[in-house]
Amino acid sequence: MTITVKKNLVSEAKYDLKCPNPMTAEYITIHNTANDASAANEISYMTGNTSSTSFHFAVDDKEVIQGLPLNRNAWHTGDGTNGTGNRKSIGVEICYSKSGGAKYKAAEKLAIKFVAQLLKERGWGIDRVRKHQDWNGKYCPHRILSEGRWNEVKAAIEAELKSLGGKTSSSKTNTTKKTTTSSSKKKTSYALPSGIYKVKSPMMKGASVTQIQKALAALYFYPDKGAKNNGIDGVYGPKTANAVKRFQLMHGLSADGIYGPKTKAKLEALL
Repeated sequence: MTITVKKNLVSEAKYDLKCPNPMTAEYITIHNTANDASAANEISYMTGNTSSTSFHFAVDDKEVIQGLPLNRNAWHTGDGTNGTGNRKSIGVEICYSKSGGAKYKAAEKLAIKFVAQLLKERGWGIDRVRKHQDWNGKYCPHRILSEGRWNEVKAAIEAELKSLGGKTSSSKTNTTKKTTTSSSKKKTSYALPSGIYKVKSPMMKGASVTQIQKALAALYFYPDKGAKNNGIDGVYGPKTANAVKRFQLMHGLSADGIYGPKTKAKLEALL
């Protein structure tokens, strides 16, 4: 049975605050709320307050409510103005997460079905599902993580997706086309350096670091809101190390913030 989504969309007058950028989503990001409010209350509070924090859906034990259009970005993953999570993912908040209990279990169950439905509608596989932690390291979805059930939740989403007749993984054809196009771009725009780059004193800096930063920025991992050139300064400081760490977390590498051969290879494969 298709899950009906109720809508309480943010006013267009608040787009600049809540969802300023057009978006073609590539991922779904799962969150746990930090309180015990219903979906209706979560969405009403989000759309009505003056904070930029935003998300697309809230799911409780009874219903799914949408607060933002799916063709607009949301500020929900903490990875910056141009971060992939913020700019390329649909945010789904699971309600009643603070105290847990029966209401939370029912909300999580409905969220699993709803995320599977979103995947099916888009022809995506389970590889498109992320947790908030993947984007910026925040311990979220906190209840799922604290209970050690992230893999269990993903498996449940995948099982539901299969029952809906969805794909188990996303289109390889599209991935191949994207890689081919990007590889050509890499040869003309990105000459990634070899060697080991990390935070140390004195700071490592120069044209090689600039190339690393530009490569990360091209993949939406190097944002610095309001800074000149998006903060690309040719200095391998904490900001660059954090961007590398987010990239590593996202792509199954050791998240140490150090640019080395494995990180270089993965960047080159994606550019």
